[in-house]
Amino acid sequence: MPSRLADAFRSHAVHIHHKHPDFSSLQELPDSYKWTHLDHDDDHHHRSPSPPPPGGDHSSESVPVIDLSDPNALENIGHACKKWGVLQVRNHGISSTLLDKIEAASRNLFSLPIQQKLNAARSPDGVSGYGLARISSFFSKLMWSEGFTIAGSPLDHFRQLWPQDFAKYCDIVEEYDKEMQKLSRRLLCLMLGSLGITMEDVKWADPKAEPKDSCCSALQMNYYPACPDPDQAMGLAAHTDSTLITILYQNSTSGLQVLREGIGWVTVPPIPGALVINVGDLLHILSNGLYPSVLHRAVVNRIKDRLSIAYLYGPPSSIQISPIPKLLGPSQPPLYRSITWNEYLGTKAKHFNKALSSVRVCAPLNGLADVNEIIVG
Repeated sequence: MPSRLADAFRSHAVHIHHKHPDFSSLQELPDSYKWTHLDHDDDHHHRSPSPPPPGGDHSSESVPVIDLSDPNALENIGHACKKWGVLQVRNHGISSTLLDKIEAASRNLFSLPIQQKLNAARSPDGVSGYGLARISSFFSKLMWSEGFTIAGSPLDHFRQLWPQDFAKYCDIVEEYDKEMQKLSRRLLCLMLGSLGITMEDVKWADPKAEPKDSCCSALQMNYYPACPDPDQAMGLAAHTDSTLITILYQNSTSGLQVLREGIGWVTVPPIPGALVINVGDLLHILSNGLYPSVLHRAVVNRIKDRLSIAYLYGPPSSIQISPIPKLLGPSQPPLYRSITWNEYLGTKAKHFNKALSSVRVCAPLNGLADVNEIIVG
């Protein structure tokens, strides 16, 4: 994986002072993990004139599921991106064998004793390694989850986790990264293509670009143990991704929820073999606000644990990202100023839920509030 992303994160460190918990030793939910309904929902109550009721899952509508082999896939993807900012895809070309291997590797990692995992702990100014979510520093309550981030080579950390078997796990991550890069480029091409944008318009996204100009990526493994009081706990607080797109593989346990404007939180059900695709903040900027960067969170379960593996895909860290000129005109002025991913990560680390607002240059002409005016993560 390109290590430039690790450098970008390192220059915008988010310091987390919480200790790493041993969830297996907690039989009751500590007060530090108890979120009120206000905590659960204050991340979006400014976003809609009529906010949905606190908590719960409003699933009368469901996230679109799109078959990439369908002749209408491009049109369907464009519709899902505009209306939801999230979709699930089937027939995506990632083998079930590879998905099983990366899930098994993740499970093995999180099942290690806490002291062994801490041997591969993330450094205070780093991004790779074992630790709590980077967004933890913005919340007073703790989240019922643990994570492992890979940006660049996992070799050093994996040597600490698996002194004998590290090469096997490195090979799995390398294979997964290679296949996810291909899928990410394909999906980005379809998402932009549905707006009438070609790779000629976004040269840095061309799969044939020089390696030094290639897009950056990171892998985020998340584990949500079974929780003694899930109604008061939060697995991962609501946030948007600082990416172009995020590809999420979730196991068979429900937990991912997305915010549907005017409706509330909608669960994204696990579908065997399917992958969840989120629109990130940078694709929102590229599309000049046509594609909303989806606000999402993870809730927890009393009986089952849950695992998810997110592939974070973004542009080369030094490329200027701004609304694509083809999408602009007298009645569609640019809503955002130009910014690199590196700079945006710094903006997010500083402003968090107001990151997109801080790079906005123009309000929408129709007078409606931008769907991303208040965001988290």
